[in-house]
Amino acid sequence: MQTETIRTKPNLQKRFLSGLVDYGIVACVAFVLFHFYGTPNDEGGYSLNGIPGFSLIMIWAIYIIGAEHIFGVTFGNYTQNLKAISIRNSNERDLTFGQSFKRHLVDVVDLWPFGILGILFIRNTKYNQRLGDLWAKTIVVDTTDKEQGIFYETAEHINK
Repeated sequence: MQTETIRTKPNLQKRFLSGLVDYGIVACVAFVLFHFYGTPNDEGGYSLNGIPGFSLIMIWAIYIIGAEHIFGVTFGNYTQNLKAISIRNSNERDLTFGQSFKRHLVDVVDLWPFGILGILFIRNTKYNQRLGDLWAKTIVVDTTDKEQGIFYETAEHINK
């Protein structure tokens, strides 16, 4: 009989730096879009409307969700040797598009306020998962740490 064992660590510093890289890139793109296409609003700021506003959402989706689904990691995760893997199906560890979408759709919750909710989830769940990871049935592991991941052990039981 084969049993599955999941081992993770919080990797808080690496996860923070990864998010900083990824959302720093998205923020830079947003800054450029607001600079060139933003229109003044009633609150003294700028708004993106129409195609520029939609393009920001699409750039976020392609960069964050698309990269994770196609390449297995975002650039931020790559820089920190982190990888999200599926725990939903023991035959397939790569994320589906739906899993990546679920993980990142709730980033706004996990990152609010200042990432405190995400940290609380990571610190207080069995496999160090954020809310998005719980919903998508994924874990995040450090690929350079051989103690993290999904391990299979065989147990031979002999009845006497």
